[in-house]
Amino acid sequence: MGRLGGGELLLILLIALLIFGPSKLADMGKGLGEGLKNFKKGISQDKTDDKTDDETKGPEPTPPVAAEPAKALVAGSVSSGEPPASAGAESTVGTTSDPGPPVTPATKPN
Repeated sequence: MGRLGGGELLLILLIALLIFGPSKLADMGKGLGEGLKNFKKGISQDKTDDKTDDETKGPEPTPPVAAEPAKALVAGSVSSGEPPASAGAESTVGTTSDPGPPVTPATKPN
């Protein structure tokens, strides 16, 4: 089981000619040639696109940062008069490593 020689290739082409006929075999060869040409064109175009992308691409942009970090809700810090969602328990939603200024309880007008 080695390579295909000239005689073997000729026999395969003769059998294909008998099965498909001359017009169908010509169409199949044309389609195969166009497919290979498009494949090679796509590969070379992809290589040039990669080169131009690397040359034009700058450093990765950093995501925007919020101007003011969200503060944790603590019992008594809600100014709208509504009770906090979990009275007596501290909420950790929106906390960061920098807690920000201390939160003072809202005062009610007299």
